[in-house]
Amino acid sequence: MARVREYLQAIGALFTNLFQHPDWHNGVDVAILTVIIYYVIKLVMHTRSNSLFKGIAAVLVFAWLANALHLSAVSWLLTQVISMGLLFVVILFQPEFRRGLEQIGRSKLMRRVIGLPNRENPVQVESSVQEIVRAMSDMSRKRIGALIIIQRHTGLADVIETGTRVDAEISAPLIENIFEPNTPLHDGAMVILNRRIEAAACILPLSEDPSISRDLGTRHRAAIGITETTDAVSLIVSEETGIISMAREGKLTRHLDGRSLTILLTELFTPDRNMYSWIGTLRREAPNDGE
Repeated sequence: MARVREYLQAIGALFTNLFQHPDWHNGVDVAILTVIIYYVIKLVMHTRSNSLFKGIAAVLVFAWLANALHLSAVSWLLTQVISMGLLFVVILFQPEFRRGLEQIGRSKLMRRVIGLPNRENPVQVESSVQEIVRAMSDMSRKRIGALIIIQRHTGLADVIETGTRVDAEISAPLIENIFEPNTPLHDGAMVILNRRIEAAACILPLSEDPSISRDLGTRHRAAIGITETTDAVSLIVSEETGIISMAREGKLTRHLDGRSLTILLTELFTPDRNMYSWIGTLRREAPNDGE
């Protein structure tokens, strides 16, 4: 109970100092705290940790009420919970902490600080893009299921190790042959790195986001799952409907055609171009039918 009281007194002293003795230091404090809270909420929103986050907030509120109402037994119980709270938070929110640190590490500012280039500078971008688009369009027409992962700044060595090394130039016939049903490498994901097919038949983590439509199958959940923890981009062809989709940052964009896919891939492979401006034009409202 004493520890809870100390926490509450510290919080009260903080806000008293902010409002009774305002200066530029306090303004910076408030601004930084606001940004941190915003990104923490953004990080856990629409994930399973959303409910856990609400539960932790409820425990803190109950602790404050118990202390204010002098409920000794309840305050003692909540004190024991709060005393282990930091360890529980680290364990429960481990995926979110990892994703947040990865986002900081691959930010444009951080890459400039440590001297990393923003993008690759490919010599044969147009050829690579055309080969991928042709393969995706052909597989879409033939209703051949496919899942292609394009690595960006976050390494995918652990994913590549789960599959079979290919290390070949990108070509439409090779891509289509790999995903041809009943062939050894058709089941799993293909990983493209530096405009080369690095591996095939790779195993990906499945997304556990409860908001994903139940109409979407394992291939789409795997495509979304890898983009939730890395900055990779997933390209999917539905085996049931032939619909071409893209997953990025845990979001799925469906019903891509050859033109939009060309724009997307060109943005991925071309340096110093802003991909975000195209995402809005690529996303269309569509029913979640298919695999």
